Amino acid sequence: MRAASVLRAFGWLSPASVTASEDLERAVAFLGWPVEPETVHRASYGVGLCVVGLGAAAAGFLPPRYRVSAALGAVACGALAAHAVRAYPPAAAASAGRGRLAASLRRHHERARHAGRSGLAAFGETWGGWFPALERALELVIAAGSTPAERRDGVLDDALATVLDGTSDEVQSFAATVRGPATAVYAFGVLLPTALVALLPAAATAGISVSPVSVGIVYGVVLPGGLAVACVRLLARRPVAFPPPGLGPDHRSVADRRRSSLLVGGAATALGWWAGGALGTTGMAPTTAVGAGAGAALIVRYRPVLGVYDRIEAAEATLPEALSLIGRHVSEGVGAERAVAETAGSLDGPLSDLLEAASRRQRRLGEGLREALLGHEPTVRSPRLRDGLEAVVRAAEDGRPAGEALLAFAEHLDALENIEREARHQLAYVCRTLHSTGAAFAPLVAGTTVALAEGVETGALAGEEIAWLGGIVEWYVLALAVVLPALATGLTRGLDRALVGYRVGRSLIAASGVFLCSYLLGGRRSTRGTPGSGSRR
Repeated sequence: MRAASVLRAFGWLSPASVTASEDLERAVAFLGWPVEPETVHRASYGVGLCVVGLGAAAAGFLPPRYRVSAALGAVACGALAAHAVRAYPPAAAASAGRGRLAASLRRHHERARHAGRSGLAAFGETWGGWFPALERALELVIAAGSTPAERRDGVLDDALATVLDGTSDEVQSFAATVRGPATAVYAFGVLLPTALVALLPAAATAGISVSPVSVGIVYGVVLPGGLAVACVRLLARRPVAFPPPGLGPDHRSVADRRRSSLLVGGAATALGWWAGGALGTTGMAPTTAVGAGAGAALIVRYRPVLGVYDRIEAAEATLPEALSLIGRHVSEGVGAERAVAETAGSLDGPLSDLLEAASRRQRRLGEGLREALLGHEPTVRSPRLRDGLEAVVRAAEDGRPAGEALLAFAEHLDALENIEREARHQLAYVCRTLHSTGAAFAPLVAGTTVALAEGVETGALAGEEIAWLGGIVEWYVLALAVVLPALATGLTRGLDRALVGYRVGRSLIAASGVFLCSYLLGGRRSTRGTPGSGSRR
């Protein structure tokens, strides 16, 4: 693994002896990385030292009055880089997809099989730190093996209820505690930085050094980096939920928009450059071009993927009902193939189309039920749908006794969907605030603040002397337009590339336009409000 070699190399640069946190140990074990958690921790310090060293070397080429600011910025960037390395494994573990639990259970079973044990106890101990309810449920499953037959079903039901209750508690706890950190991100990532912009002329009057380099380091590197690290830490606490299907824009079910995205992005870049130069200062032209071009390209690139997601979500919504109907038919002695065909006629929407297509392929092409249901993309790219259809295939193999299992699985899936729906409902207010802040509120306040700051005609910084300020602050606004929607999407849906890309694209375009308009209107207000004042440019 090349990444492991890189981590060991950076870890060698750190002379400190470290102790990895429990979260980092669990995350590294969960991801299956072939390195020790302490190596990752030391590598974070090595990365930080490299960033500081490169920043200090670059500062040596700057004029003397900028070197102190650049050196302090290098130290801040090094600290952020080190923290990001340590925060990445827990965030990646929280975003991991399907298969980890099954693979871990298989390993524990293989190790314990020769000793005549099931491996469930060791498996529960391994995952107890992540999910205590799973360990308690497995203890009940183990106890069910020695329980009289007439009481065994009740013990197993208690085990399932323990897992469901634990899942609900984990999700509800996260939804309740996320408000505080999200509010802190809003206050220290949006309100405070934009308020400080208005104080720059006064700071220069007080003799505090205010230069493009120092402001650029703070608003272009330190603040966006700190905000990104805070968001990664917040996402690392997110319980693993049903992941999105993970369709990429190059999937065969998705229209190829690569050429269109480049053409539209290029046109939007040119328009943004013109608008930034015509409506703002010269420094705003490149940043507006980046925001408009990248935003338009992301929207065109990922919009077809979201269309497929809509169909998959609609199919997932009717999956419990479909499994319940199929299970009822199978428990009454109806064959699974016929049960699938009858259920398709009882439902509406994409899942009905999928089941009907599977039945048609069986009749006309002679395909088996497994190939007919699971051998065709993209609907079965959904882990939830694939698990449900796998259960239907097993019902065909096991016959009538599997009908009750399908009914129980449908109830279990419906309970999980209710938990997920309630958690998303609780997170909706916070996530809507993050979306609207990144797309509209932050650029509105920042644009107006920059215009008012440039309208100040007294002090050490006035008029033309801070014409560079708009481009730097707009860069920070674009960083907010990327980080905040990504955080909001990650909290509710996970860090799916298509979902994040599309929503970030919308936010970038909105932020670029709102920043320019608020800057233009705020500048006109300040110009009209100053007697005898002329143009700010």
